[in-house]
Amino acid sequence: MSRPNILLITADQWRGDCLGAVGHPTLRTPNLDALANDAVLFRNHYCATAPCSPARASLYTGLYQMNHRVVRNGAPLADGFDTIAKAARRAGYRPTLFGYTDTCLDPRQLAPEDPALTSYEGVLPGMEVGQLLLEDYKPWLTWLKKRGHSINSIHEAHTPAMEPGERVSLQPPPYGADETPTAFLLEKMQDWLDERQGEDAPFFAHLSFIRPHPPFVVPQPYNSMYDPDDGPDYARHNCATSEAASHPFSELMIETNGLSGYVCYDEEGNPEKVGRVKDLSAHDISRLRALYYGMISEVDAVIGRLIASLKARGLWENTIFIFTSDHGEMMGDHWMLGKGGFHASSYHVPLIIRTPDGGRGESVSAFTSSADIFPTLLELLGDEATNALDGTSLMEHICGNAVSGWRDAAFYEYDFRAQRASRSDLKARMRQEECSLAVLRDENYHYVHIPGFAPLLFDLEVDPHCLINMAEEPDYIRTRLAYAEKLLDLRARHMDETLARYLVGPQGAVVTE
Repeated sequence: MSRPNILLITADQWRGDCLGAVGHPTLRTPNLDALANDAVLFRNHYCATAPCSPARASLYTGLYQMNHRVVRNGAPLADGFDTIAKAARRAGYRPTLFGYTDTCLDPRQLAPEDPALTSYEGVLPGMEVGQLLLEDYKPWLTWLKKRGHSINSIHEAHTPAMEPGERVSLQPPPYGADETPTAFLLEKMQDWLDERQGEDAPFFAHLSFIRPHPPFVVPQPYNSMYDPDDGPDYARHNCATSEAASHPFSELMIETNGLSGYVCYDEEGNPEKVGRVKDLSAHDISRLRALYYGMISEVDAVIGRLIASLKARGLWENTIFIFTSDHGEMMGDHWMLGKGGFHASSYHVPLIIRTPDGGRGESVSAFTSSADIFPTLLELLGDEATNALDGTSLMEHICGNAVSGWRDAAFYEYDFRAQRASRSDLKARMRQEECSLAVLRDENYHYVHIPGFAPLLFDLEVDPHCLINMAEEPDYIRTRLAYAEKLLDLRARHMDETLARYLVGPQGAVVTE
């Protein structure tokens, strides 16, 4: 078989439980469900960190945040790390981007006045650009105008008609289901595939969809596809006040969880500038969740059209197809929206991988990480990274082989220096570098270490929603200490080994075992 095509698809802010294939009681994702039946589905896949730039840094480099040090949006990715784009080029591919990578470039490699240093929405070095789509949506807005719309701003595009008495409108925006940012990127990628007809070289495309990232608005029929009263129970205390009182770090996250950006309007239909998520009622959040589900179904439909297009072009059987998300979405759990903190809703994400020779209809329950994507692609490319990695190739899982010695827990991190910046009390008692929490989550417990805060331990067998912190309970002290030691062991194992295994002497530089 000739070298395969590679298609890496990332959604933005897609929760790991939001697939029909994993048993969601409400959501309809028929195209991804069909893909799962023709591929390998990873049920316990977690991103390594959040928000967007840090999460994508882990996906692109195979490193945990403690090693790549992209700690927030706007933090640069060091130029020396190996990445999927660099490896693809070494293998003879021309990796091409449709969407965005949210990569802040290394300022040490650029002149101080370089415009690339004015935005964190840079392109991962080594990626060619098929179609860029950043948060200003400018190419999409121009495309809409060419289709006859008189939409002049993002606010106009994403603001639906208001409904009397409602803070969250379920009305559609002024564009149609075939005119979404997702559909726009699909069209641009299909144009690119058309232009490549007759080329012998396989393609490497990174299709980076911005949805279901907020603002939460979606055209017909998706805006009315889900009843706000339907859906699973939320993982949360009975009110935001009780949630905040459960732990000082929960209070910090709730108090700094601003509302701006989740909707593009306030109660009078004006741009939302103030307020916090905690000010929303349970009714408001349920309406937002219905829109979020609709946005997921819209992306699923576009992915269905993409797969059909690949099959019609005769490309499907020789294409490595990877679908995942950069991070998850709280969506009302613990009275929050967005991503961050220590709860699993922000980090549990979907992963489906189809390779020409891999499993079909298989399901993997082992704990996997977004840091595993790059090592997997490296093995598929027949290459090795130029630096040590934290992730591990998933190919043994994909091929259905028995895997021994695999990790027994999910691990993720969150740097909260952005929250520290808004709180004088935290700035007074904590340095920036101390603002990093770490989580170990296995089948039994969810353990959280937060410098400057009391630890948390949740017994998942009796408290799957993580509502009751057992860390200080006498019967759980030994368990808490055991998980603290496991976390220390993990950090020790993942200190950077790029040069540590070399020994220089009379025989030259030798790699030791």
